[in-house]
This record gives sequence, structure tokens and C-alpha cells, in this order.
Amino acid sequence: MYDEFFRFSGIPFRLSPDHRFFYLSSVHKRAISHLKFGLDQGEGFILITGEVGAGKTTITEHLLATLDSRKFVAANIVTTNLDQENMIRMVASAFGLPQEGQNKTTVFRTIERFIADSYRQGRRCLLFVDEAQNLSITALEELRMLSNLLVNGKPALQSFLLGQPQFRKTLARPELAQLRQRVIASYHLGPLSPQETMEYICHRLQCVGWQQDPSFEHEALLEIHLLTEGLPRKINTLCTRILLYAYLEETHHITRDMVLAVAEELEEELDQVLDREAAVSAAAPLSRVSKDHDAEIARLTKELQAEVDLTPEMAVAATQFSNDLADDLDFPVPHVDEERHREPEIVEVTPMSSRSDLDEPQIVDLTIRHVAEPEVSQEDESKLMRRALHLVIDYLGGRHKAS
Repeated sequence: MYDEFFRFSGIPFRLSPDHRFFYLSSVHKRAISHLKFGLDQGEGFILITGEVGAGKTTITEHLLATLDSRKFVAANIVTTNLDQENMIRMVASAFGLPQEGQNKTTVFRTIERFIADSYRQGRRCLLFVDEAQNLSITALEELRMLSNLLVNGKPALQSFLLGQPQFRKTLARPELAQLRQRVIASYHLGPLSPQETMEYICHRLQCVGWQQDPSFEHEALLEIHLLTEGLPRKINTLCTRILLYAYLEETHHITRDMVLAVAEELEEELDQVLDREAAVSAAAPLSRVSKDHDAEIARLTKELQAEVDLTPEMAVAATQFSNDLADDLDFPVPHVDEERHREPEIVEVTPMSSRSDLDEPQIVDLTIRHVAEPEVSQEDESKLMRRALHLVIDYLGGRHKAS
């Protein structure tokens, strides 16, 4: 449908986690740093929490995709409300071990032998437990008991617990004091900033060959950030519906009014399923549109110092920024199909003095080589020049913030 209308090579905003679309924001970079630190330590528990849709599962999928299978044996569990016996059976099943028709003690011993044998073969066992806030106290205690397994005096199993913020309250209970003592790294995954929300949208579109069709009004992007609170899953939900709306309206430019119209449609659909009180208590998929949004968008626009539409130049800068962060961590960023990717018309932007040189307000000396069509109008050329300058400001600002 809309993917063919906009000539995409795929669907850019699927809800299911897909490491191929992974965007390494500053918060995701810190979360992965904690995961990597935990891997280097080789023992204990690593804890990652975050709101629903913040990207906890996505960073896990990304990490799993980068692991060397010759060194690690990884198992992934998405929990429901498990008791201690079912927890042990789930762990066995995740590692591909037999457990049906066997009692709990036998299953536990089977897991221990598998972990020990793997360690002696030079492969360390990793257990990823998603939705950990659903685990019972007894189930968590079973995980702690598994973590006690030593081979040649060294821990042979490492566990990664990912859960919603309330999981931290569970861990604070007195019965889990021993488990808390084994947590060697902990991080809370926050939302994307306004700038990162725009870069996230750029990156997802670029991965499916976006060539500024559709184009996005700057205020539309800021409204998306406000409505979704910078949470990737909410961004995906809203952007999918926005693209569908644009397809049905046969338009190639997305405005703030369109974003608000789609948000209202989603709210009405939710109201049809839940009553108003239940909808609010169940955390509606989008933040309510308020009269303060106009003032907030004006503030964010001034803060970001950008008044241009979303362009391929911004997408290239977002992908480059993500690559730079990934290089710091030695993690690969998903490959973008080069046949679908073409460089923007502004080819070369070379700052002649670095940002650190600007102790006083001054004009930055820039050399900009424009290789667009020779018959381009003066007005279009001025617009391209402005966009190039905004790109330099945004890119340097992002690099400065990252450092």
C-alpha cells in the first residue's frame, strides 16, 4: 500500500523489534555500554529497565545479533507470571534442553551440566529474561541459584534482566537482598530527545530507501515527539498511521495538522475499545494533544535552531551520527541497501574552523560546493544553501553533545 506509493523497499515503522533498523541514540548507546561492561565482567546480573516501548527488546536483539556463537550460548525468555518450577523449565527450554516429564530437581541438574559443559568447551552461557517485572520472588530466587554455578572457581552463567520501571521496586524487597548484591550493572532506558526523535524517523526511512517522499514539515516532527514522548514504539505506531493517512489522501508532504488529525483518530479508536477512565489508566498510546503544544513546539524549534523540513541531508547526518556512536562501541550498524541510497544534492560541506575555535560569536567560514542541476533557480539555490548550513549546525551540535 503506502510503501509502494512512496517507493519504499520495505515497511519503515514496524512494531516488532528488528535489529536491522537499530538506531543508536545517546540513551541506547549508554544502555549497550552497560550490557557490554557486563559481558566483559563475565558474572552476575545486568539490569536494564525502561518504559513500555522504550527499546529494551531492540537493544537485546541488537546485542544478540553481534555475539560470536563460538564464544557464547545465548537463550532468550519472554516471561509471564512464572513460579519457581516453571521458571526452571523455561530456562531449560530456552537452551534447547529436555524437561518434559521430569521433576524440577532433574531439570535443574540438566541445566547445570549443560552450562558446565559449555564453559569447559570455551562457550559462556548467557540468559536474557525480558518482561522481568512479571517474575515472582521465587522465580527470581531460582535464577539466583543458577548464577551460583562455578566451573574451576569461575561463574559459568550470566543473566540479563530487562523490565519495566516497577521491576526496580520488586528488586528492592528484603527477600531479594542476595540477588541485588549480584547486580553488577544497571541502567534505566529513557526516551529520545526531540532531535533524536527526528533523527530516528530519518534513520528508519533511510533504511527503506526514502528520497524525501514524503517530506515532513518541521513542526510535524516536533508534534510527533510531543505526542509520543520520545518512545520508539509510540513513534512507530504514529508514523505508520501518518504514512497511511498520507497515502489515502494522496499527498507527499506531511504537516502538523495531519499529525494531529491522525493522533485524534487513534484516540477515538482507543475510546471505542476502552471507556475514558480505563483508557487513561491503561496508558493511551499517545499523549493527549494539549493547548500547551503550540508553546512547546515554539520552544523546541528555538532550542533546536532548525526551521527546515526533514530532508535526505538530515537522514545522512543521522545515519553518520549513529555510525560514529557505534564505532565507539565496536558494534556494527545495519547495512543500508546502496542501490536504494543516493547521496543528496549537497555533496560537500567543509567547516574551515572547528566549533572549539568559536569562543566569541562569529561567522563560521564555510566552503560549500553545490553540484545540483545548472539550471537551478536562485531561490532554490538559496534554499539549498540554508539547508546545508542547518545541517552543519545540527551535525556539529550533535557531535558536541555526544562528546
